Order: sequence, then C-alpha cells, then structure tokens
Amino acid sequence: MLLAARGLRAFGFGFAAVLIGVHLERRGLPAGLIGLTLGVGLAAASLSGLASASLAARFGRRRVLAASGILMALTGLDLALANQSALLVLAGITGMLGAASVDLGPFASVEQAVLAEAVPGARRNVAFARYSLTGGLFNAAGGLAAALATSAESTAGFFLLYAEIGVATAALPLLMTGKVEAPAPAPAFGSFRPLAGLAALFALDSLGAGFVANAVIAYWLHVRFGADAGTLGPVFAGIAVLQTLSYEVSGRLSNRFGLINTMVFTHLPSNVLLLLVPFSPTLGWAIGLLLARYALSQMDVPARQAYVVSIVPPAERAGAVAMTGAVRGVAQSFGAALAGLAIGAAAFALPFFAGGLLKIVYDAALFGGFRNRRAEHEI
Repeated sequence: MLLAARGLRAFGFGFAAVLIGVHLERRGLPAGLIGLTLGVGLAAASLSGLASASLAARFGRRRVLAASGILMALTGLDLALANQSALLVLAGITGMLGAASVDLGPFASVEQAVLAEAVPGARRNVAFARYSLTGGLFNAAGGLAAALATSAESTAGFFLLYAEIGVATAALPLLMTGKVEAPAPAPAFGSFRPLAGLAALFALDSLGAGFVANAVIAYWLHVRFGADAGTLGPVFAGIAVLQTLSYEVSGRLSNRFGLINTMVFTHLPSNVLLLLVPFSPTLGWAIGLLLARYALSQMDVPARQAYVVSIVPPAERAGAVAMTGAVRGVAQSFGAALAGLAIGAAAFALPFFAGGLLKIVYDAALFGGFRNRRAEHEI
C-alpha cells in the first residue's frame, strides 16, 4: 500500500512538474507571479516535512499521511478550478505543486519512517531501493503523460486527476495496520547531534548539484557541440531511465558492502566522470560520459534514505528525514540560483568543475566522518 501511494503520487508530481508553469500562464498569471508561486511551492515543499513529522509524533503517521493526501487533493482542485490570481498563488503555500522532487514534501519524512517499520532490518536496504525505483518510474510516466495536455481544458483536466490522486493517496494509509506507527510516543526531534554533520554534508552535495542541473548540462551540450532538442530529448530520457534502474542495484550493493560504502564508492566515480565531461572531443564522447555518470550518481539516494532512518530511535525517524530533507531543499534552492549564473558560464565548462569538486569534497567528508558509524540493521 505504501508503494502504491508512492507510485500514484509520483505519477501526479511527474505531470504536474511539466504542466504547472504552462497552466498558470494559461490562467493569466504574469511571469513574476508564476515565479513567485513556484518559489513559494518549492520552499513550502522543503519545509513541510518538518511540520508533518511533528504532527505524526502527536496524531500518528497514518492520519498525517491521509491529511497530506487531502491537502494534495485540495491543491489539485484549486489549480483546476480557480481563475483568480490570489487563489492560484495560494496553491503554492501547500507545498503540493509537484514542482519539487518526489523526495521533498510532507509525505517523504513520514513515509520513510513507515517503511523502516514495515520491513525487517535485513530487508530495509532493498525496500528503500524499491521505494526510490517506484517513485522514479511513475514520475517518468507522469512526465510522458503530460504530452497529452494540448489545451487549457486538458491541462485543467490533468489537475482534476491530480486531485483524485490526492484522494486515493489519502485513503491508502488508513488501510495500513498499526504496526507502521512509532513503537512508543516520543518527540519527533531529539537526536540532532548525529544528524547535524550529516545534514551539513547533504547540503554541500545539493549545492554542488545546483551547478550541474540538467538545464545547465543541456545548454553546454548545445553551445559546445550544437546539440538540438531532437538530440537532447532522448539523451535526458535515457539518463532518467538509467537513474531509476540504478536504485535497484543500490539496494543490493548496500546489503553487501554497507550503506556508507555504497553511497561513497558509487558517487565518487560519478563525480570523476563529471569532471571528465568538459574534455570530451565529440558529442558522442560527452553523451557517453554523461550516461556513465548518471548510471552511478543516484545510487546513493536509497542508501541515504535507509541510513538516515537507521541512526536515530524509531520515534524520531520522521523528524530525521524531515530535518535532513529541509536542509537539502534549502541548499537546493541556492543551487538553483547558482545554476542561473552557471548557465552563463556553461560555455567555459565551469559548472562541471565547480559541481564535481564540491561533490568530491562531500564524498570524502562523508566517508571520513561516518564510515565507522553503522546503521542499526548493519551492526
């Protein structure tokens, strides 16, 4: 049921991310208000996990997941039916615009805590890999489905579907058993010491990612080799598929070599490949290096999720995911701003060097600081 809710929601976020800007423009919002709405939506998505973790500690995880689904449904109805600018901008405050990653928002922190309770420790690494795999596949399917929205009416219809998905994801948690709740009532936030250094490193990684956002890479390929949309589209579709399939591999590597080792020794080679991309003599070489890089670069995602929930007491798992997610989200927003500057310098390949070096520093620091701190199910 948890994976079904994850998949449905990821499908909705997939088409919403593609359509939200066009939809707001069709409803008459000027560019400035569209930017404000998206900015507010990203910030709210990054921070809403903190609220949902706190509420889950008080009212229960299933109830909070159900309430978050209702909030998603209300957002979809607002976007589909409202014509007033104020109401459309208000939709961003819910953090449910779908413009953010599926790993951000009020669902992620509680769901990942539930996932840790739903499977034995020996199966946790693979479970988190399946969780990421499900999100990635359905998110990509949603993005492809957005191509069917050819008019204002069809775009509004997609957001009505978004509201229906919210209702479905609200119902599924209520069917789960009480075993997914925290073993005993406790504050949502407590173990900040082991998380503070980890959150700082995650922020560094997210900042580095801002320099090499897909838009920056696509623009560099265009400037350096003259790649057009007909070439770039299939390339980035292939990248998305490789990233998604790598999640399953990650779970198996984590079982064999450990979570921190999997995070570092898949991420580090991917960043070395990133540094080599600017030296590509031809477009074929550049694409080959990028595909190799992205086949490795996201294997740390399920390992990171499994690690965060496994170094704090069960009652604090949702809070741990929320705190590290909020830090990553804020750093990601700075990364997005830096990406704008990076695009201007993309012809000189500076983003690849800045992003790659920051990420290599992250990998080294993560291994140096946490290689001896095992997750509870690894001990």
